[in-house]
Amino acid sequence: MINVDMPFFERKIHKALKSHLDEKQVTILTGMRRTGKTTLVNKLLSEINSNNKIFLDFQNLANRDIFLDRDQDNIIRTLERRGINSKLKMYVAIDEIQLVPESSGAIKYLYDHYDIKFILTGSSSYYLKNLFSESLAGRKQIFELAPLDFGEFLTFKNVTYDSATGIDKNKNVFTESFDEHEYERLKVYYEEYVRFGGFPEVVIATSDEQKKRLLEDILSSYINIDIKSLSDFKESTNIVNLVRMLTGRIGTRLDVMKISRLIGMSRQTVQNYINLFEKTYLIYILPVFSNNPDREIVKAKKLYFSDTGLVSVFADVSGGSLFENAVHNQLRVRGELAYYSLRSGKEIDFILNKELAIEAKESPTETDRKDLEALTQKARLNKSRLIGRNKTPKFQNYIWGGSIK
Repeated sequence: MINVDMPFFERKIHKALKSHLDEKQVTILTGMRRTGKTTLVNKLLSEINSNNKIFLDFQNLANRDIFLDRDQDNIIRTLERRGINSKLKMYVAIDEIQLVPESSGAIKYLYDHYDIKFILTGSSSYYLKNLFSESLAGRKQIFELAPLDFGEFLTFKNVTYDSATGIDKNKNVFTESFDEHEYERLKVYYEEYVRFGGFPEVVIATSDEQKKRLLEDILSSYINIDIKSLSDFKESTNIVNLVRMLTGRIGTRLDVMKISRLIGMSRQTVQNYINLFEKTYLIYILPVFSNNPDREIVKAKKLYFSDTGLVSVFADVSGGSLFENAVHNQLRVRGELAYYSLRSGKEIDFILNKELAIEAKESPTETDRKDLEALTQKARLNKSRLIGRNKTPKFQNYIWGGSIK
């Protein structure tokens, strides 16, 4: 179990998870590895007003054996020997549930026959959603934990900010203009966020070199543990090359056929891996927005990475692409995202909740604003905003990226 003396930094998902403790349903917390799932589960256990609780880490082989017993009532007897009282409500937290595929049947049986609350974590949405889709139908709720957004990043840095902006996703930050005070106060933090992303241990690391080593280890673990366990590849080189190639295509139309030619894989193999990367939280695929059947509209999807730190240590990408990816990650927690593009090449980076057109520019200009408004009308939308990374002295009709918390 995590050392209880370690400081706990509030995640925005924490309140929803805590509230779900009162529900009979199994609580499943998933997301890319190293996003803080174990820390959150330990915090939840500490907040349960009962001593009848246990934490089991399935990386420990002895804990795995408990749920491999064919006589599933024996599982309860084993838990009793570990101090659990089966006559009272039981709280059982299991970390790395994906390491024991057979456990879903046992969890279903115990759920149906005992007063037991399960809290489970796992690092693969592909695995977990398929594993539990039938066996725990109607008995579970899945929560997904992403790397820190910028508000959470500031929390981990012990930096104060407008908490209403961070907690209330409906607060209309998009009606505001460039805030010079916030820019000067937080710009150093935002630049670090864009460059190194939001993995908790990376955020609290004290040097750039340490951050880079951690990010390299996170990506290596993802490829050699998560992907290797879910696919039949024998050589990791091709996977690494594919990931590197995808980093160079952030925010561009996804051309699987071209990628397959360049990397020397079949089109179907490339598509399968892209699907797997998406289902295991490495990337997000952005669909096309269309308010009309206009033949000028492009149908190809775009991709972004779940964390900009993984991109910056893995490939040499432009500052503009990295910033656009950071904005994507800040926006996706606020609702449904898509993008708009014409065959002429003109695009709107993001459409938020089918109503707001958003363009990310490192240094926005009045020309950018006019171009965005024209495309917004073409897309049959009424609202648009520029999001900028830098301070533009003669133009301030845009939102600074660091204001989106």
